[in-house]
Amino acid sequence: MTTSLDITTSFDPSCRRCPRLAAFLDSVREVEPDYFCRPVPFFGDPNARLLIVGLAPGMHGANRTGRPFTGDHAGILLYATLHKLGFATRPISVAADDGLELVDARITNSVKCLPPGNKPLPLEIKVCNDFLRVELEQSRDVRVILALGAIAHVAVLRASGLAPSAYRFAHGAEHKLSAGRLLVDSYHCSRYNTQTRRLTTPMFEAVMGRARELVRTPASA
Repeated sequence: MTTSLDITTSFDPSCRRCPRLAAFLDSVREVEPDYFCRPVPFFGDPNARLLIVGLAPGMHGANRTGRPFTGDHAGILLYATLHKLGFATRPISVAADDGLELVDARITNSVKCLPPGNKPLPLEIKVCNDFLRVELEQSRDVRVILALGAIAHVAVLRASGLAPSAYRFAHGAEHKLSAGRLLVDSYHCSRYNTQTRRLTTPMFEAVMGRARELVRTPASA
């Protein structure tokens, strides 16, 4: 069954539920009036079979451009790999209007607003989880969810109504969810992880390649 996401219920572009995040966005907007500085919506195919879940918008990336992983270091490896594997029409994402499109893939975040120091509080992650839950409920075509980092891993499990304690995060780990879905874990493609080589390009391409394989495997297999 194919359905399209209802953005009015799976995302609130004017959300100010988290006072700390709302105040921080206001302060950033004063310094950078040309930045997006609002909750960042998901990006990609509304009927995608692959859903990629990140942590939160970056200060000079998604918070500036209004598109997940666009214009920051974390997006370099992500979009290059998506393009290499046929999920993106271009290998570089620099602006929300640069013409790049995702094919059978969509990117969203556990927390839609920029957090101070790139570190959302547990309550902020919990509050924003409502939007991820609705997005997952509406995404009936999604078969594989790729969690970038432990926070995204836990957010997906909670949004799926599952206990995080029963599913251990590990790079390359695969977890069976409800409705025939699979959760695949990866280290986040952050500047820190790539520069320290905790996450290398071959490692990321391997886990993304596995996600593509699972997406394309018949459900009965």
